[in-house]
Amino acid sequence: MQEVLLAVHLKRQTWREDAPLRPWLYAIARHKVADAFRARGQWVDLPMEDFAESLPAAEAPDPTVARDIEKVLGQLEPRSADIVRSFGLRGETVAETASRLQMSEGAVRVALHPLKSIARLRERMME
Repeated sequence: MQEVLLAVHLKRQTWREDAPLRPWLYAIARHKVADAFRARGQWVDLPMEDFAESLPAAEAPDPTVARDIEKVLGQLEPRSADIVRSFGLRGETVAETASRLQMSEGAVRVALHPLKSIARLRERMME
């Protein structure tokens, strides 16, 4: 404790008045505790497996997937790419897509047919 208080006194000029005080103090204390363990030659070894269940990673989508999808969709003609985005990314129905693009529902189905946009998309993803 004495080492922490001395370090706070010696480093007081590094604290910014517009910054919160607690994180600055905790950082100094954390470093002093680590220094004390190092000086004694003691290591605290805690297996990660013991904490894996209590510290789950936040579920988040992979940010590279969207970029890759957009890169491949950018290789399709604009209307086909928009139709694939409508179904695959936005979850629109055939009627909603047809209305938005001012096409008939049959024309949307034909444009989305596996032998057309999706097949070309699959080919380009395999390249």
